[in-house]
Amino acid sequence: MAKQLTPCGAVERSIITRFRKGIWNKFLQAVKQYKLIEEGDKIAVCVSGGKDSMLLAKCVQELKRHSEIQFDAEYIVMNPGYNAENLQLIQSNLALLEIDAKIFASDIFDVNDLIGGEHPCYLCARMRRGFLYARAKELGCNKMALGHHMSDVIETTLMSMLFGGQIQGMMPKIKSANFEGMELIRPLYCVLDDEIVRWQEYNGLKFIACACKLTENLSLGEQGQSARQDVKKLIKDFRSRNPDVDASIFKSLHNVQLDTLPEFKYKKQTYGFNEKYEKGINIIKND
Repeated sequence: MAKQLTPCGAVERSIITRFRKGIWNKFLQAVKQYKLIEEGDKIAVCVSGGKDSMLLAKCVQELKRHSEIQFDAEYIVMNPGYNAENLQLIQSNLALLEIDAKIFASDIFDVNDLIGGEHPCYLCARMRRGFLYARAKELGCNKMALGHHMSDVIETTLMSMLFGGQIQGMMPKIKSANFEGMELIRPLYCVLDDEIVRWQEYNGLKFIACACKLTENLSLGEQGQSARQDVKKLIKDFRSRNPDVDASIFKSLHNVQLDTLPEFKYKKQTYGFNEKYEKGINIIKND
């Protein structure tokens, strides 16, 4: 008789079996390709309570169990001021998925209400990240893992072009400018959002969305209208005509032809068209 799996065991098994190609292999690809998790690391895995960060936590757990790489992980949850219902859902999911997380309280939602102004989401994200870096540092971690995925990378790039007047991507790994010795990593960098949604639905899981005061009245998993939602719809439209559009956009970020751009920035220095054209500037020589 086959061994009866616990609810957590069934979720874990689905990651490495049913979703092996779309999630587990892509997770491993990012970890190896960008050297995100290395020998001796102590990683603070940040769990917001949404589907992405919960999946990230499970993938890191699986890697720690089966990888030859020796590393440690701390699972941390920042409570920026969730209402009682959302906080309870997060705690229930942590128990269900057997994620032993430390929960830290903060007043970020209240502070953001006072000074967030016209760009509350931007300020909230900055404050959250600073808070998480500080807690990770206190726990002796040298890396902090966030649940951003491939679809986030693609959408952020298109948003910067369509609404920001620049071409700007999202890196798989970043050295912190304010917390010495700390790095931010994104192990789901190669995983598409659709795969995560399918994983969630297959396992019958329910997670919170943003859960700030601007969105806490939305149904579970629902998102408010925003520029990002507009970009999601745009990509979906193109996908109906070209199923590989996500992979194509993502690949383009690894295949930038600087010699065809009239102007670009590298290490905060601007290289204009005339200077580049007349002098044949090679940025590699300027490192």
